[in-house]
Amino acid sequence: MIIDVHTHINNYHEDRVASLEDCLNLLTETMIENKVDYSLVLSSYKVNEHRPSTKQVVEAIKGRNNLGVVSGISYLNYNHRDIREIGEYLERGLIKGLKFYPGYEPFYPNDTRLKVWYEMAIEYDVPVMFHSGDTYAPTGKVKYSHPLHIDDLAVDYPDLKIVICHVGNPWIRDCMEVVYKNQNVYADISGLVLGDFSEKFERFMKKEIEEMITYAGDPNYLLYGTDWPISNMKSYLKFMDQLELSDDKKDRILWKNAAELFKIDVTKL
Repeated sequence: MIIDVHTHINNYHEDRVASLEDCLNLLTETMIENKVDYSLVLSSYKVNEHRPSTKQVVEAIKGRNNLGVVSGISYLNYNHRDIREIGEYLERGLIKGLKFYPGYEPFYPNDTRLKVWYEMAIEYDVPVMFHSGDTYAPTGKVKYSHPLHIDDLAVDYPDLKIVICHVGNPWIRDCMEVVYKNQNVYADISGLVLGDFSEKFERFMKKEIEEMITYAGDPNYLLYGTDWPISNMKSYLKFMDQLELSDDKKDRILWKNAAELFKIDVTKL
């Protein structure tokens, strides 16, 4: 079984507008081609014609049992209506977690402005995901997205389940320490590459991920994710095959950890 915890249906080719339905269909087709059983769709911190809102995504995936939603939260622009709407979705089990975008927006994860969201995530026992490491856009400010900043949050909110996206790349060793130190912190391996892995970069990342597991122990904290469509699903699964790990450890990364963390009922897949 394979669960991809990190996909998007944003339109990154902004010279043309693809419909939400077309983007979802393409995601589903790509999942079938690569034998991916379930994917989480992460909405963005901003909403425009290229980036659908959480509400639009929740409505659009109705009837698609192999998809779930993680709600993107804007640090700069949220208001009381957003809090109420997301709270209702959490109450009804329509979203699986919250996603924040430090680096793309100028804030550190322990900013008190986000306290209401963290308390909500703890109340409904859903994870919070953080963009971490390099930013896809050159306008990002990477001082905000360094994985070490997650440590403050993990210590201040021990009941909060936290996911460091992209294993904090290129600061994978710093991410490694934060994950090792804090029982409530996880990491996903998404977005390590644009498109396909080259052979050389695949070898480099294989060593990095294997070293992380050597240091931090059995990968009960590591989640499989791609960042599709930015990263290629087929190339990512090939990368997973290259990792020198037991089948049990690969299963934990590929789906078991995600099913437990995000409460995904795999019997329905």
